[in-house]
Amino acid sequence: MRYQAYREQCNADSLTVIETDVPRPGPGQVLVKMRAASLNYRDLFILQGLYPGVDSKDLIPLSDGAGEVVEVGAGVDRFATGDHVIGTFFETWISGRLQPAYFGKTLGGTTTGVLTEYRLFPQESLVAKPAHLSFEEAATLPCAALTAWNALFEGPAPLRAGERVLVLGTGGVSMFALQLAHAAGAEVIATSSSDAKLEKAKSLGATTLINYRSHPEWDQEVRNATGGAGVHHVVEVGGPGTLQRSIASLGQNGQAHLIGVLTGGEINPLPLLFTTSTVRGVFVGSREMFESMNAVISLHKIRPVIDRVFGFTEARAALAHQQSQAHVGKVVVSIN
Repeated sequence: MRYQAYREQCNADSLTVIETDVPRPGPGQVLVKMRAASLNYRDLFILQGLYPGVDSKDLIPLSDGAGEVVEVGAGVDRFATGDHVIGTFFETWISGRLQPAYFGKTLGGTTTGVLTEYRLFPQESLVAKPAHLSFEEAATLPCAALTAWNALFEGPAPLRAGERVLVLGTGGVSMFALQLAHAAGAEVIATSSSDAKLEKAKSLGATTLINYRSHPEWDQEVRNATGGAGVHHVVEVGGPGTLQRSIASLGQNGQAHLIGVLTGGEINPLPLLFTTSTVRGVFVGSREMFESMNAVISLHKIRPVIDRVFGFTEARAALAHQQSQAHVGKVVVSIN
C-alpha cells in the first residue's frame, strides 16, 4: 500500500506531494493514520528558511497532528489498534526539565512532520486524544495549547484562581491561554487590533477588552482596568516589540511568559527590578505536561478555537491563511 505526504524543497511555494510505501512499525513503534494537522508560526519560519538550526529541504512539515493507530510493533503496550492519539512536539521529552538533546527530535523541524497520511511514532511520544474532541480539534493541542499550559501552570508560581492574566492577540496560544485561565477561575484581559476578535475573546471568558490600535499605550489601559495593581501573568507572544509594555503591565511578583519573538525592539529591564517580576522563556512542554493538560481539557470539556479547516490538497492555502494573521485561534488541515 502506498500513501501521500508533503515534502518541502526550499520554501513554502515548493511544497509538493510525494507518494511512497506505507511503513511497517518496528519494535516499540506505532503506525498512525493521520487524520488532521494544525499550523503554527514556527512552520512558516521553517518553510521560509528563517528558523535557526533547521534545514527544511526534503522535510515533511508541521509539528501538530492527530490520528488513529492502525498497527503496532513488537513490545508496544501503551496503545492498541484503533486508539485515537496525538503526537508530541518533542518526541523524547517525556518528563522533567527541557534538555538540549530533546531539540534533536522536534516534529516538522529536526525530524519528520505530520503533513502526511501515515507516520511512524515511538510509542512514548504519543498521548491519548480527549474523547470529546474531533481529530481536527485534537490536532491543535501539541504546540499552542501545551505552550499556554506550560506558561500558566508549570512555572515557579502557577496560576491560581482569582489572579489576573493578560493575553495578547487572538492567535492559537493566546486563545488557549484564555480558555485555560478562565477554566481555572482567573480574570482574563485580552488585547487585539480588532473589535470583532475581541468579541470572540469575550465569548470565551475575557472580562476586559483592549483594542491596541485605539489604545496604543495598552499597558496603561491594563493598569487602569486593574486599579493600578497590574496582572499576575502575561502570556507574551510578540517578543521585544511588545515585551516592554507587557512588563509594564505586571503587578508585584508578576510573570511574563515569553512565548515567541515575532516583533523586534529593545527593552529596559529596570521595571522588573522594582516589581521583582520575572520574564520566563517557555518552549512547548513534555509529554507529562501534555497528559496533565488533557485531563483538565477533558474535565472542563474545553473545545479549541478553530478559525478554518482546509483539505489535504489545500495545504499551501492553509499556510497563506496562517501568514495573513486574519485568523482567530487555529488553522487546521484535514487529512482524510
